[in-house]
Amino acid sequence: MDATDIKILTLLQDDASISIAELAQRVNLSQTPCWKRVQRLEASGVIQKRVALLDPERIGLGLTVFVSIETSDHSGQWLQRFADFVSAMPEVMEFYRMAGDVDYMLRVVVPDMAAYDAFYKRLIAEIPLKNVTSRFAMQRVKSTTAYALSAPPVR
Repeated sequence: MDATDIKILTLLQDDASISIAELAQRVNLSQTPCWKRVQRLEASGVIQKRVALLDPERIGLGLTVFVSIETSDHSGQWLQRFADFVSAMPEVMEFYRMAGDVDYMLRVVVPDMAAYDAFYKRLIAEIPLKNVTSRFAMQRVKSTTAYALSAPPVR
């Protein structure tokens, strides 16, 4: 990736609906080379997909919960079952295997406490877990999907 790719990615992270004509103008390319760069970035997997970002409160999903999970079982079979089950739960927005005192971390988004309670009950009924700790977000101070990109080193 070069500096032009970085500019393209920065602009697309801000607004993926930008036209190729506008994108090309903003990165000082003609449309065809700009389009080819975007295609290359998509084909290589740098751009995974383009989406619309929604305001969770405006669509009735006002409660964000960070769920820390500890398990006693670290076998491959258990992990596969756990990963498949949790990944299929639509309330789970992010799912990480962690290093440190917590084994897994989930970001769960639901309409309200009753919906979280139903989620929690489904989770603990299906998978044997050692400890589940829920932390409820009171306010979203910052939320972004844009990565901070810097220009590649000059060679």
